[in-house]
Amino acid sequence: MTQPQPSVNPKLEEPKLGFNGYAERLNGRAAMVGFLLIVVIEYVTNKGVLSWLGLR
Repeated sequence: MTQPQPSVNPKLEEPKLGFNGYAERLNGRAAMVGFLLIVVIEYVTNKGVLSWLGLR
């Protein structure tokens, strides 16, 4: 026997805090932009990130 399917789907609100799709996309995009900026800084200054920050 097959299960009857519901006729109405509940409307669930996106959580405002914690791990959700929007927060994960935003964090991923920020990480990609940050990585790209580090690569550009290394290319332009011809120094690594540690020496650019004064740690080496």
